[in-house]
Amino acid sequence: MRLSVHNCAGLISVLCLLFSLVANATDRAVTMDDIEALEAQLAQLKARFLEQNKRTLSANKAPQDKTAQVISAQQDKAAPLVNETTKVDVYATIRPTFGLIDEQTHSNWDVRDALSHAGLKVSHEFQPGWSAQLHGEWGIDLANEGNFGKSRRAYTALSTPYGRFGIGKQRPAQYLFIAEYVDIFNHSSSPFAYDPESIFFVDNLLSYRFETGPLTFVAVGQFDGNQGDKQTDLFNAGVSYDAHGLHAALTYQQNDIFDKDVKLGHNRIWASSFAYQFTNRFYGAVSYQNKDYARNQASLSRSGHTFDLSLAYQFADRYKLKTGIFDFDDGYNHFDTNNQSFDGYNVTLEWLPTKPLRVHLEYLNKSFDNQADMQSISVGFRYDYKQQWQYE
Repeated sequence: MRLSVHNCAGLISVLCLLFSLVANATDRAVTMDDIEALEAQLAQLKARFLEQNKRTLSANKAPQDKTAQVISAQQDKAAPLVNETTKVDVYATIRPTFGLIDEQTHSNWDVRDALSHAGLKVSHEFQPGWSAQLHGEWGIDLANEGNFGKSRRAYTALSTPYGRFGIGKQRPAQYLFIAEYVDIFNHSSSPFAYDPESIFFVDNLLSYRFETGPLTFVAVGQFDGNQGDKQTDLFNAGVSYDAHGLHAALTYQQNDIFDKDVKLGHNRIWASSFAYQFTNRFYGAVSYQNKDYARNQASLSRSGHTFDLSLAYQFADRYKLKTGIFDFDDGYNHFDTNNQSFDGYNVTLEWLPTKPLRVHLEYLNKSFDNQADMQSISVGFRYDYKQQWQYE
């Protein structure tokens, strides 16, 4: 234990007092007053000593407390435990139609289906910006006994800060960027010009998607070792800009054409689309594809196109008027028996009594270059259901 200067001085003064008392004892007797005075000085010295010792211990302890605080702060900065989050979406849409179809010189009343389907989508985030996804979707064919089973989507994907990678049956860039924005009608063949020779869902597909600001890039490749080219059955890529109600996109698609193991040539498509939400009530979209049917035998090569224009206007809060104009050209000569080219239009009136339900009345007209025209009038329902759960 170390003594301070004040403690030493006090101790010396007490010792001097003791020596003085001893010295004076030879001259006179020690009285009670002398003893009490000595005890008082000893008490003051003890109190002063304890107070000084307490200050010394506190000063010596302070650096230790600071070190402990630093260590505690470093422990608090350790990587926190990641809260893994899972989202589950279950959805279904049922779209029956009933109408009069007049085509190929005969007419009939028929109940049909406008692509009813149901699906399950799960997303599991296991690190910030990293998530695993699975998506399964299957058609419900109300026109044939309500059968359930034909797949529309079936894939698993990994979403990362560097993009999203997927494997399985998925939507390609061609539909996501070109067709989706004009596909607003209650009909299984919509978009009407895009439909005949363009892709909607593609199996055996590898996909990559990257988003940065308003730009989105998607590239897909089909790899089916039992069909066609053993390296690349189909390649499709595109980029889109989406901001402030505006959509603009450009895509490229190429696939080789085979007859068994003999390569006949390839198809190549350049496409673009534009869509704009003019007001809360008025929407317009247009898409165009230039399709090159390149064949090894030059006389069999041809060029065609697709054009779709879709407009929608909501009025009276619960009603919406939709119309479309379309033109499909498969590149065959007007009098060629293979010619399937057509153009036409459709008009649809929708009643929206509640958010998940649509009731529609549609008139559709198709004029073919080399076969009988087609027209139909139909009424139908569409009921959408979706439920989402989220948990950690």
